[in-house]
Amino acid sequence: MSALVVLEGLTKRFGSLVAVDGISLTVEKGEVVGFLGPNGAGKSTTMKMAAGFLEPDEGSAKICSFDVSLEPRAAKLHIGYMPEGAPSYGEMTPLSFLRFIAEVRGLKGAAARNAIDETIARTELEGVVYQTIETLSKGFKRRVGLAQSILHDPDVLILDEPTDGLDPNQKHHVRSLISDMAKEKAIVVSTHILEEVDAVCSRAVIIDRGRIVADGTSRDLKFRLPHHNAVTIRLSTKDADAARTALASVEGVAKIEVLGRGKNLTRLRALPTSRRSIATDVAEALKKKKLQPEELFVEQGNLDDVFREITTSDTGSADA
Repeated sequence: MSALVVLEGLTKRFGSLVAVDGISLTVEKGEVVGFLGPNGAGKSTTMKMAAGFLEPDEGSAKICSFDVSLEPRAAKLHIGYMPEGAPSYGEMTPLSFLRFIAEVRGLKGAAARNAIDETIARTELEGVVYQTIETLSKGFKRRVGLAQSILHDPDVLILDEPTDGLDPNQKHHVRSLISDMAKEKAIVVSTHILEEVDAVCSRAVIIDRGRIVADGTSRDLKFRLPHHNAVTIRLSTKDADAARTALASVEGVAKIEVLGRGKNLTRLRALPTSRRSIATDVAEALKKKKLQPEELFVEQGNLDDVFREITTSDTGSADA
């Protein structure tokens, strides 16, 4: 694979506020990177610098080897950018807006018509192409914003909250579209919907207070949780003490927690050493003691847990 997006030491200050603090990131062709962080973490500011909308105070952003600050026209030929809120011209219709974007992008004649028709179909805008954008729902406005970003078939897509305001069916469609396009592009998706990372992203980058605090696959990040691969069982309370004794004898069990103890049922959790897989050994230990839990499952954790574990920014602050 080849790197289509290279950010090196990007820094942006607004007065005394350091909005982005030395972010370095590489995105290869074929990757979809989920860009996550609390409100005010610097997500949108970073994406604006990567797209050439803001000048960095320090560092550089390169798109397809072109420096966005030094060679802006060459770099932007390869960028499709959907800003936060998907701004457009409210008095235009989606069709007239896409014709305008095609002209800006240098598409003419049959090439422009074909690109517009294909983009309208891919973003499912057929039913509203003659309606003014200001009268559209938030979801349709978002799709118009996505349409203008992919119209010229760019090598790099930088999408800020592309599914915000969409209903579940629309989200599924947009996520499928992103997955299909990812094969030949590098895509950076800013999102606050953590399920989106599992759905479309090959990698997740979490930033907090302007710095990258985690970078890896969804599975890699979940592995950081202390209860990853923990085994939770629910069984008769009269068998709880025997179960704790059995679990304590399992190699790889670091700790046993009582999650709940009632008159009839008790829930126990066996925490593994170094997050190793212990489910088979736990089940075997219980079987040997002829203990039959009503429920046994392995905890993997989720990105919400990871997010809360490693971010510290106040969620009420505004993204600079």
